[in-house]
Amino acid sequence: MNKKLVMLLVSLMLIFSLAACSGGSGNGNSSNSKNDPVRTNAASEDSSNDAAATNASEGTNDVAEGAGDSKETPEMDFDMGGRVIKIVNFWSLEIPEDNPDNIQRKKNLEALMKKHNFKVEYVVLDQAEYQNKVTASLLAGEPVGDIISLARSYAIPTLVSQDLLWPVDEYTKNDKVFDPNVSNKIMQYKGRGYGFGGYPGGATGFFYNRKLMNNLGMKPLQEYVDEDNWNWETFIQVIKEANKDTNNDGKLDTWGLAGAGFLDSALASNETGLTKEDKQNLDDPRTVEVLNFLSKLSTEKLVRPSEGGDWTEPSQFFRQGNTLLYLSGAYEAEGLKKDMKDFEFGFIPFPKGPNGTSYNTPDSNPWAMVIPKAVENPEQLVYIWEKIETYDSIYDYYLQSWYETLFDNEVDINNVKVASNRFYLDSLASFPSMPYYKFADDINKGQSVSTVIETYKTPFQAAIDEVYKK
Repeated sequence: MNKKLVMLLVSLMLIFSLAACSGGSGNGNSSNSKNDPVRTNAASEDSSNDAAATNASEGTNDVAEGAGDSKETPEMDFDMGGRVIKIVNFWSLEIPEDNPDNIQRKKNLEALMKKHNFKVEYVVLDQAEYQNKVTASLLAGEPVGDIISLARSYAIPTLVSQDLLWPVDEYTKNDKVFDPNVSNKIMQYKGRGYGFGGYPGGATGFFYNRKLMNNLGMKPLQEYVDEDNWNWETFIQVIKEANKDTNNDGKLDTWGLAGAGFLDSALASNETGLTKEDKQNLDDPRTVEVLNFLSKLSTEKLVRPSEGGDWTEPSQFFRQGNTLLYLSGAYEAEGLKKDMKDFEFGFIPFPKGPNGTSYNTPDSNPWAMVIPKAVENPEQLVYIWEKIETYDSIYDYYLQSWYETLFDNEVDINNVKVASNRFYLDSLASFPSMPYYKFADDINKGQSVSTVIETYKTPFQAAIDEVYKK
């Protein structure tokens, strides 16, 4: 597997991780505005994604399906004595007045400042120095801010185990504003939740070339989704059908799949991970299924072979118009529209694994908002955040305006919405010493799965123990 490709895919996934940390509303609708900290943080992983992050921030949202009844915090009466609340991120999280939702959010903030006697300062830290500056300030007992956007890998377990962050799960019960997964799963440590954020948006999935599909006389891929039959088995079947020698010269000239560097997506599709809390998880049956699936793509030579290109090669293959499937973030639709004017493309989720219960987008290092332990009255800060995000949105669903700029087909928009369900997993970001790339390379070279598992169990556990200080 090309390491740069893996890095890019991880970055693309991070762009959409825990999107709209600042999003929520009283009626289940909320705006995903330009003050979204998560996309900014994600963009630091790969500067080429800055434009995508900016475009993503134009969207708006409807809270994810399945959110329970609102548990809005009752009105609180307190005076903060002119306190300045510092909100920290890579770029300013100041609320813009660029759409009706954000205008209402700004009004909410102004009313709260007047009622509770406080001011807000938006602190911007350089991306390259972000982690070091935040960590150093916390260790010194002089935090750079009151509310700080922070990656899970920075916080769990290192900062939390040193009692440097407040648990906030008791203040984030309003599931119209706060994604319960953030406090109850992503930012949880020893039964307490240390972060908060809004519902995620955006998705990773497969772009497919509708024109090529029709020219090859294939069954429309959307039918597999509509039948709830889009899984690893039908995925491989589709690849084989598209691998064709259409001019009978003995060589393939159309292909089913451009690149197979999608370990995290495959893990998410089978709802498993390489690790589970503080243990390696390589020999878990679900993980073994994933590794066998990826190995099959290699051993049966199903993927379009490399022609010696760089990490952009799969993208270039797809743009040539002779390859059916290409994995990427939904945001890339904008670039594909410009580059593939002679082709119509669609978007479908990554297929479900044997144990998958939904279509998923992997998120290996989500960000959330945290409150340093040195900061007083964390309940008041979370309350203020909640009340800023409580309003009636003008939009019908989450990220509506952005999705409608990316896709003309409502089917594709629905697929992005369906695929945006997050599956959170730890990997390289959480455990820097993990031999992730070499492991993935060995699997994609078709090496025996059982041998690869036995080879990497010990170094994987060592990488985990290094972080958990065992």
